[in-house]
Amino acid sequence: MLSRTADHLYWMSRFTERAENLARLLDVTHQMSLVPQSVAAENQNWGAILALNSLQTAFSKSYDEVNAENVLRFMVSDADNPASIYSCLRAARENAHAVRGTLTAETWESCNATWIELREQSFEQILSTGVGEFFEWVKLRSAVMRGVTFGTMLQDDSLDFIRLGGLLERGDNTARILDVKYHVLRTNGDEGTTDFYQWGALLRSLSAFEVYRKVYRDVITPARVAELLMLRVDMPRSLHSCVDGIVRVLNRVANSSSVAETGRRAGMLHAQLHFARIDDVLSKGLHEYLTDFMDRIYDLGEGIGHDFLVPAS
Repeated sequence: MLSRTADHLYWMSRFTERAENLARLLDVTHQMSLVPQSVAAENQNWGAILALNSLQTAFSKSYDEVNAENVLRFMVSDADNPASIYSCLRAARENAHAVRGTLTAETWESCNATWIELREQSFEQILSTGVGEFFEWVKLRSAVMRGVTFGTMLQDDSLDFIRLGGLLERGDNTARILDVKYHVLRTNGDEGTTDFYQWGALLRSLSAFEVYRKVYRDVITPARVAELLMLRVDMPRSLHSCVDGIVRVLNRVANSSSVAETGRRAGMLHAQLHFARIDDVLSKGLHEYLTDFMDRIYDLGEGIGHDFLVPAS
């Protein structure tokens, strides 16, 4: 496969997944803002989203105050913010357009229709309809695009690079959501007293509430939430599951460059998650573990770019 084609497919998938995960992060923050709390605490939660994505400086250039409406506007529909849902879905559509001949008609139409529908919605319309409904729409459109892609495309290298981009982005964003929300939700370091409904909102934001109930059949505890979202390979959005999929795809598309280093690093990260115990992770510091994971996912992305994709200009 041409590296340029692989590059467009990979980034089409990453931007689509990024938009979905941003919707999930904003949705759970919005739900938690409905719980009685001080204005300062609420704004701190919204500010954490900017910090998580290293966007404080970019935000401050256009907005004077960190609050719910400003952060939502910046992260949902600001065309000048390359990390907004608007920009992500626009970039996904542009990458898809560049390789229309590689995609099935259904895959292209689902991506293009999503962008057209989003483009016609102003932020004021989104607010009046309800941001929660908008976030559900983003998640649904991402699921539709993913389902159409996997259901209609040939099982070849093209699909492998689409899957690879999605898995990398999903793993990174699950780690980001868990990192920021785990520490916000803990109450004075006592993991047993945090509000049940807020932990439920976190699980629902990652489509994991019903899965948690099926796996643990008990009250929701922070340690088990972390275990489910990090170490359970049978949980689709967990770190372990994402890295497991990355290793499998890398083995299928391997070339002489990737085997030497990128494949090795992916295998090491997979082994670390496969043999980890949540008690050990928490005792050494969850934030430190997740930060290291995000650094290593970024490193894998750089390696994949070097081994397979168009070199950065």
